[in-house]
Amino acid sequence: KYTKFSIFYYWINSLGQKISICSKSEKVDIPSGKENKTATISYDHRIMPLENTSSTGTYYCEVKWNDIQKMGKGVFVLARGTGYIETSYGWEILITLTALLAALSITATALLLWKRK
Repeated sequence: KYTKFSIFYYWINSLGQKISICSKSEKVDIPSGKENKTATISYDHRIMPLENTSSTGTYYCEVKWNDIQKMGKGVFVLARGTGYIETSYGWEILITLTALLAALSITATALLLWKRK
């Protein structure tokens, strides 16, 4: 009864629309001596490449047997146009701090020289 099942991949976009990606039917043979035992089978499905930023949404996998239907928790995917760029302000901070210390040093030297005269 449970050796034949269908797998459905779909996603729900930002408008709440369910969009089918693909589906396939499977038939798994049960080895002798393994009847009436729980079995787990992994199926990988890659969605590549994401077409554009409208591909953002939650992606689901659903399995249907004759009278049973199970759905995964879903995976949220955020598609961005330019990708993730890590910002680094290390050089800017270093240059700003150096310039500020140089300005303070010049000012302090000028004040010391002015007070000396």
